Amino acid sequence: MAPSVPKVTAVVVSSASNWWDEIQLIRIECRVPEYGWTTQKVFHFLNFLVNGVRSAVFTFRRSVQRIRPEVLQHVLLDLPSLAFFTTYALLVLFWAEIYYQARAVSTDRLRPAFYAINSVIYSIQIALWLLFWWKPIQPVLVLSKLFFAGVSFFAALGFLLYGGRLFLMLQRFPVESRGRRKKLHEVGYVATICFSCFLVRCIMMCFNAFDKAADLDVLNHPILNFLYYLLVEIIPSSLVLFILRKLPPRRGITQYHPIH
Repeated sequence: MAPSVPKVTAVVVSSASNWWDEIQLIRIECRVPEYGWTTQKVFHFLNFLVNGVRSAVFTFRRSVQRIRPEVLQHVLLDLPSLAFFTTYALLVLFWAEIYYQARAVSTDRLRPAFYAINSVIYSIQIALWLLFWWKPIQPVLVLSKLFFAGVSFFAALGFLLYGGRLFLMLQRFPVESRGRRKKLHEVGYVATICFSCFLVRCIMMCFNAFDKAADLDVLNHPILNFLYYLLVEIIPSSLVLFILRKLPPRRGITQYHPIH
């Protein structure tokens, strides 16, 4: 059977975004190789992984659905969503560090908190996968979808809180500052896009958990599935990558920290 048009379109768009991530990562590495794995490099690398895995899942979806045990299907389908959360939570972390550094507040606890939050989220999801493996019943799937909805809502709040704080802080800079205007627009656009996509994901996962008519399975609902990933992953990540396309300066910037 020929693949559906939405499925092919999703694969093409996601693959294009994936190639752009790879190109951008190479450009940044050539520009500032002496800084190692910076936040910007890790962000693009994680985007590359998310889009790559999502493209592969879309391409081989029929083969994925024949995998046994069934829990492995859910791992392959859910793992890119978890990685997508980690990728954009890294952006929230970066903004939080900028905000607190500008206010002369210590940022020593931010990265440990980032690692701890992600560890807890992945641990809970792994426990849900193991529970479904042991007892594959519908309530476990509902619980897993509600957990994803909660994670998405948490991410949306992060963008609202730190994106909003950073935006308001930049507004207090001198109006004639050209860099301030560009950064103000950048933060405003990205915060709005990311907040909206995670909020939509949260709402859709809640509907998906309790309403079978809102099933996001690509074989049974190709149009709905395509629109869902278009709204919550493909378009947001493409727009964010375009907005954040600027390369860092070669040298002489003190706030460009490597990840340890």
